[in-house]
Amino acid sequence: MDVFALSAQRAEEARHVLEVLDVKGAWQSVGAEVRLVGSVRTGLLLNKRDIDMHVYTDRPDMAESLAAMTPIVSRDGVEKMECRNLLHTEEACLEWHVWFRDAAGELWQLDIIHIRKGSQYDGFVEDFGDRLQAALTEETRAAILHLKAQTPEHEQTAGIFYYLAVLRDGIRTYEDFCRWRRNLPSESIVTWRP
Repeated sequence: MDVFALSAQRAEEARHVLEVLDVKGAWQSVGAEVRLVGSVRTGLLLNKRDIDMHVYTDRPDMAESLAAMTPIVSRDGVEKMECRNLLHTEEACLEWHVWFRDAAGELWQLDIIHIRKGSQYDGFVEDFGDRLQAALTEETRAAILHLKAQTPEHEQTAGIFYYLAVLRDGIRTYEDFCRWRRNLPSESIVTWRP
């Protein structure tokens, strides 16, 4: 399997989904700054059709957020939407999750996090992505993509597990990855930076 070609194809498909749903335009209509984050941005998208975005406004509120999301979720192909209101928590954000079936019948999940500009989370994930890209070599990128390709579809494994395993701990086989993951202290995920 050519994991590089498949990853590039998935990234192209993801960008097409964003265009079809006009995510950027919908959020810019309420004055938001829109940033692509996650595996689409880093070039590490493979078998999990997941698109992550952060959108920033001065004062996120439900009415503004809902106004941006309405044209997105009104499009053909959107099957489900969920919102988590975390405005009154430390995260002070709104999490939107949208499931969209594309013209080929594939189901995509979009995670759009509405964050306050200047908060402690402004740019945090973006910085992580920049550091990750800087740390990757062709060999480590291939190792991450191969591990993702071997992960069964029903398993929900966050990308950070692959990055930590490959870049920090030198994991290269799926068997070693499974063993490593069983023994990984959870605090490693929270504190690790490439």
